[in-house]
Amino acid sequence: MKKPKHIAIIMDGNGRWAQERGLKRSEGHLAGAQTVRTVLSECVRHEIPHVSLYAFSTENWNRPQEEVNYLFTLFCEFTNKELPLMLKEGIRLNVIGEKSNLPLATRKALDYAIKKTAKGTNTELTLALNYSGSQEIIQAARKSAYESLCSPENLERIIKAAQNEATLKKEFARIFSETDYTEANLRKHFFYPELPDPDLIIRTSGELRLSNFYLFQAAYSELYFTDVYWPDFSALDFKLALDVYANRKRRFGKIDV
Repeated sequence: MKKPKHIAIIMDGNGRWAQERGLKRSEGHLAGAQTVRTVLSECVRHEIPHVSLYAFSTENWNRPQEEVNYLFTLFCEFTNKELPLMLKEGIRLNVIGEKSNLPLATRKALDYAIKKTAKGTNTELTLALNYSGSQEIIQAARKSAYESLCSPENLERIIKAAQNEATLKKEFARIFSETDYTEANLRKHFFYPELPDPDLIIRTSGELRLSNFYLFQAAYSELYFTDVYWPDFSALDFKLALDVYANRKRRFGKIDV
């Protein structure tokens, strides 16, 4: 069966799952953490090399402060509690997003787990925390442009051309030509340039959007949407998503021969 090398998951529906059961939203997030354990085990069992989980977006800061605080406490507890499982199953942890804005305790817990699991060889888990796909692109473009402009060769030519506006514009046009400024230049400034683009993006809870997740990398991802809330997403649901993916034809702009 054709399997994806990288599955990215938008874990949606924790709050609604809890509300429909008369529970607190925090209880929905806690139940969702149990689903993460299930999915990680399934990724190892199905030999999926990479899985990304959209855990906290930059927009999530707009939620009630109590919920935000609980989420970061949960990230710490989950990371510490699941570390033995990750070590046992050969799961390597990585984090993308603006980590500098995360609470200190969360950063410490994540850094410790990243270091301890660095030798895992089965599945790599990438947590997207304080992540924004649009901001990733913007920041990468800025860094890439700065790198191009400030290379010793280009900087010297810019200085020489600075006395003449037309010459200077021509020099900038040369620097940002297709040959000098490519997709590869941009990608190397992403949070994790070595991570392959997701083959399959799964979103739970019935919502039909990417919500600022992997906007650039999702260009040719297969999208799979399910009405199942994340806390109810089971091993069987995961297998169903894999089966659907296996039956998709990925042409990447080409046609069947």
